[in-house]
Formats: sequence, structure tokens, C-alpha cells
Amino acid sequence: MSVRILALVGSLRAGSHNRQLAEAAVKLAPAGAEVVLYEGLADIPFYNEDVDVEGGVPAAAAQLREAAQGADAFLLFSPEYNGTMPAVLKNAIDWLSRPYGAGAISGKPVAVIGTAFGQYGGVWAQDEARKAAGIAGGKVVEDIKLSIPGSVTRFAETHPVDDAEVAAQLTEVVTQLQAQAA
Repeated sequence: MSVRILALVGSLRAGSHNRQLAEAAVKLAPAGAEVVLYEGLADIPFYNEDVDVEGGVPAAAAQLREAAQGADAFLLFSPEYNGTMPAVLKNAIDWLSRPYGAGAISGKPVAVIGTAFGQYGGVWAQDEARKAAGIAGGKVVEDIKLSIPGSVTRFAETHPVDDAEVAAQLTEVVTQLQAQAA
């Protein structure tokens, strides 16, 4: 049985190092695990209970929920914006948390990792994402952590998949998440 891990990236920038990290996770997934990079977070409107009604859910939000329903686990990639997670990632978590108690993220393993320019690699943002995912009903795997500092210089000329240390760490992250979902 293959474990399907849905990757959500909190940065919309084309050259995002967190997106590159997610791309590396897709390539480095061990046998029996499939990491799927979700496209389309930019198209999802901010969560609003007034439109989250049967027949009224925006298509982009419905597509996210459908992709999440088919996932066995989630791997969130978060940069740090002003000391916390980006709004696009929080918004995705909000949509996945509904309907209350039965959202697409409920009971499924969630790991949060990422990279940022600062010396701590975005740990504050990642902690906030873990908190939000847990409150949303996800089974946050606290033991899985990877915060890579100095992204602007570390990945200036090297894609994360070509950085041996990062590739090994990322493979271990996906392997651990796979084990949680199996």
C-alpha cells in the first residue's frame, strides 16, 4: 500500500525555497510513499462561513478539500512572514478544518517543516502552523521537525535536492511521516 502525502507550500513565489524543498520531497520520497505537491493555494478565497455552505463552496476550496480527502498525511512547508506563518497556509488549514470535527485534515498525520532566511529557519512560523493544524483536527507529529536557516544563501545556487545534508534530512522526514500514516 502506498501512502499519499499532500504537500502544501506556504509561499506563492515562483522561486520560493520552500517550494523547492517541497519539490525535493516529491523526488526523494521513499518506496511506498507518494508526495503530491498541491497547486492552487493562491486561488482559494479567504475562509468565510457565509460561503462554506452546501452548493456555495468556491471551486478552489472544494478542490483542496477533495485532494486532502485522498491524502493519508500532510507535509506543510512554511516560510516565516513577520514572525508567523503565511496567510495562504493558514487559510488552507482553515478550509481543511471544516466542517467542524469532520474536516479533511481530521485525524491525519501532519508534519511541518521549512526554510527561511533567518538564523532559526522559520521555527516560529512552523510552530504556529503546527498549532493551527492541531486545533483544526490534524494529528500533528511533533517529533518531525526540520528548520533550515539561511535559505537565501544556502540555496542561492543549489536546489535543496542537490544539497546532500538537506536531501538526507528530507528523506528522513518523509519516511517518518510515511510510518505515521501507514
